[in-house]
Amino acid sequence: MIDMDAEAFEDLVASELDALPDEMVAGLDNIVFVVEDRPEDGSLDLLGLYDGLALTERDRYGMGDLPDRIMIYREPHLHACDDIDELRGEVHTTLVHEIAHFYGIDDERLHELGWA
Repeated sequence: MIDMDAEAFEDLVASELDALPDEMVAGLDNIVFVVEDRPEDGSLDLLGLYDGLALTERDRYGMGDLPDRIMIYREPHLHACDDIDELRGEVHTTLVHEIAHFYGIDDERLHELGWA
């Protein structure tokens, strides 16, 4: 387990988000990334969550719609990792996983691609 305060973890998430390929993030529209300590149920099992309607499921989407959210949970990440390199890798994987859900890629396909 790693000890890292909220501000340092947010900086790490921002750094990993900036490092993602342009083609992965270019299509992100009306979406916010949120870092929270834990999921609502308080568990340490969930590393991230996409809250929104995937692109593949939208009829119309436009002005006035609330943004979709990708939540990254700090404490579960810190609990799951033994060092900073492992933490960076896990945050990267979580970001890719949740962004994939935005694009409509389900968990089965993520497993096939090696992203879950």
